[in-house]
Amino acid sequence: MDLRDAIVLVTGGGTGIGRATAQRLRQAGARVAICGRRQQPLETAAAELDVVPIVGDVGVESDAVRIVRTVTETFGDYNTLINNAGWGRFMSLVDLDLDDFRAVMNTNVFGAMLMARESAKHFIRRGGGHIVNVASTAASRGFAGGTAYCASKFALSGMTECWRAELRTHDVRVMQVNPSEVLTDFSSTSGREQRSSPRKLRGDEIAHAIASMLEMDDRGFTTELTVFATNPDQ
Repeated sequence: MDLRDAIVLVTGGGTGIGRATAQRLRQAGARVAICGRRQQPLETAAAELDVVPIVGDVGVESDAVRIVRTVTETFGDYNTLINNAGWGRFMSLVDLDLDDFRAVMNTNVFGAMLMARESAKHFIRRGGGHIVNVASTAASRGFAGGTAYCASKFALSGMTECWRAELRTHDVRVMQVNPSEVLTDFSSTSGREQRSSPRKLRGDEIAHAIASMLEMDDRGFTTELTVFATNPDQ
């Protein structure tokens, strides 16, 4: 796809990977909307990046429907979903609260499904589109304290495979990117400590991966791409 032809919605686009992705795609000539629950980060990013902000919670069905409708009404069309919104809660199994588990699943799984469903309806009608699910290396390997987060990313990976099988015949490419640790505000909002290092991944590297996946000619696509820092602990 020529990124100048992309009409993009980035969920969780006010900060972190989402913001970096919105910035890269906008700089490449795409028309971009970002959505998220927090109004202030969205408005700040929108003003700095020249993108359209839409406040809403992807895990709320009525919000998901409204967000996609707003994108199509604003731009007159829509062809690319970056399913990025997500967060985590990290604690041992014996300390894990059911409400926290449900909250993680609500955004990372139910929200991803709702945004993909509403987007796919439009993509099928228009005869093609692109979905990039931002999963994690935690989608393939669990770790201590990761019950809620890993479960949500394993689920997203499984859904990606299902959607890919369903939507290929409609010329909709469904792709997945798996970042390893990225320096964002993700850890601070999840309650998990993160050690800063200039050698760790930034949102920019993941944005680069996503843009590269989208830029391949539409006759082919990268089904899954994993991004590691080269030597983060040196």
